[in-house]
Amino acid sequence: MYKVLAAILLTALIGHAQTRQITADAGKIQGPHSQTPLMTVGAGRANEGLRADWQQQLALVQNEIGFRYLRFHGLLHDDMGVYTENSNGDPSYNFQYVDALYDALLAQHIRPFVELGFMPAKLASGDKTVFWWKGNVTPPRDMSRWNGLITALIQHWQQRYGTEEISKWYYEVWNEPDLSYFWSGTEEQYRDLYRNTAQTIKAACSTCRVGGPASAMGKIDSAWLAFIAKEHIPADFLSTHTYGVTAGAFDSDGHAGTDLDPSPAAIIGRVQDSHDIIAHSATPNLELHYTEWSTAYTPTDPIHDQYISAAFILQKLRETSPLAKSMSYWTFTDIFEENGPRFTPFHGGFGLLNYQGIRKPSYFAYRFLGQLGTDDLATSDAQSWITAAKDKSGKTTYAALFWDYTAIAPPSPETDQIFYKREQPAKPAAPVQLTLTNLPNGHYQLSIYRTGYQQNDAYTAYLHMGSPSQLTRDQVAKLQQAASGKPAESRDLIIRDHQFQSTFPMLQNDTVLVTLAPK
Repeated sequence: MYKVLAAILLTALIGHAQTRQITADAGKIQGPHSQTPLMTVGAGRANEGLRADWQQQLALVQNEIGFRYLRFHGLLHDDMGVYTENSNGDPSYNFQYVDALYDALLAQHIRPFVELGFMPAKLASGDKTVFWWKGNVTPPRDMSRWNGLITALIQHWQQRYGTEEISKWYYEVWNEPDLSYFWSGTEEQYRDLYRNTAQTIKAACSTCRVGGPASAMGKIDSAWLAFIAKEHIPADFLSTHTYGVTAGAFDSDGHAGTDLDPSPAAIIGRVQDSHDIIAHSATPNLELHYTEWSTAYTPTDPIHDQYISAAFILQKLRETSPLAKSMSYWTFTDIFEENGPRFTPFHGGFGLLNYQGIRKPSYFAYRFLGQLGTDDLATSDAQSWITAAKDKSGKTTYAALFWDYTAIAPPSPETDQIFYKREQPAKPAAPVQLTLTNLPNGHYQLSIYRTGYQQNDAYTAYLHMGSPSQLTRDQVAKLQQAASGKPAESRDLIIRDHQFQSTFPMLQNDTVLVTLAPK
């Protein structure tokens, strides 16, 4: 670690004379820190959540980060056993697997962001499916039976968890009905599904929050907003998705090439558009939830494993937080089987954690966010967050999170799948001089955390290991150590003149968290 930091310092001093200044006045609280970044996170499908390793990884995420909601596909898929029909053709409901999963979520202090889909085979109007696990994407053959299932589900949750609890959940109708891969019906048929589902949920639980259309690209959102207003259909939020690539919106078999979108407006422009569409609609008070977002829409893009993802995540969250209620990163784990089980430990999977629970740089973006305080201090630097948090004794801990986001698109004709699969040594960036003024004098614990090239960078360590297709226990332990999240530096500090000032060497796409905790 110290050799890496020495190299950073040397290259920064050689490559950049100008220092980037970040200042904040500890006596000036700007307002409460945004809850958007840690509001919601994604996972693949419900049945994967019954696995022991999936639940172990969720426990780690909740212990070290702490998201409030979790969203995933397939709650009503046949592998969850929720719906069948007896020999007389009468509906039969079974929520035992759902109970086991939701009990596990709530035990980890994370609530479900309920995605209602896909269609149980016995209720489906057709046999079109998506993914390796064959989620049925056809409309219900009998809407009254779909309504009966939704009613039974809501009533069961009321009995098991209570109306007060389930009213704190969110209920999203379907997933990406604007893509034929996920919805074989028409747009009008989706609206009919939404109408019936929303009205059924509100009839059973008037305080439960329902929304849609969970669009892939947002092109149906304006029409959906007009529809709910014109027909007075219940809706509490609009949900949609976005990914930071310049091509495509779906990759069913994992063979499509993707390119990082280097535009500063990537992700941010889409969220701004959604915010504005709602603001100018007949329902301007709807919450906006991005229930999927990431660098790329495919679980075979190695940028998900690379260190650049951490700075990408922080930059996009910094700019979208004032616009959206939640930005649900897709996903927290590589235990994700849309294309079937993966054959290597690092394969470009969506997760913050890989199969073995090894922390990726993207994980540390969220872990650092989880260490920020409750109140923001004003800073003019667009790639930073500086916060304060007062404990019960009245002492205040300060945290400064800053990064260098430098978008690096693959050179043509390469794609992410070629370019980001290789090691990507980082170039120098301007060093950061951090100055905090009006601090209370006294003893502090100074801790400095980093992620970037060869700093909590498991993927580069994996490449140096020779990219083994299967990991031994010893190799897992070495990669865990390479991405342990331990401070790069930790020491006692005495503030005597109400000021902390220090200069931090930086490389492109480095992320640094500095904490000052009173002793």
